[in-house]
Amino acid sequence: MTQYKNLLLNNQLCFSLYAATNSIIRYYRIYLNEIGITYTQYLVLLVLWEEESCHIKKIAEILKLDSPTITPIVQKLEKMNLVKRQRKDIDERMVTVSLTKDGLDLEGQVADIQNKVACKTHLKTKEFNDLKGTLNKLAETMEQKEKKLDTSL
Repeated sequence: MTQYKNLLLNNQLCFSLYAATNSIIRYYRIYLNEIGITYTQYLVLLVLWEEESCHIKKIAEILKLDSPTITPIVQKLEKMNLVKRQRKDIDERMVTVSLTKDGLDLEGQVADIQNKVACKTHLKTKEFNDLKGTLNKLAETMEQKEKKLDTSL
């Protein structure tokens, strides 16, 4: 038995976030499986519905992931005819991703899925938005601390 109360699992913010995230993602998967996409593909599509077209590097930046993580996701979406990739003539390393007609058409179905998941939380609109705001602020604060650590090394 631990002698440090701060090491109890129920006292861990990271575990609370982890458990909540897993619960939400599991619920998303139920519906996303029905339309044949994964949660990470869903996130990439969200960026593209918002941005219309985007470089892979920017998608990775928005999703707080590495570019090499995004590339195979985009390749799978392209095989599903939901997105198309285009290399820049000036710099072949720059790949722009945009939605196809099928990708655009999928947006309504995914909006319905997001509503179902939001309803499943049983949070009132204000609670839902406050929680998102708090989590976004936490992520931003942690990123700033991480950047400061990186520059001091």
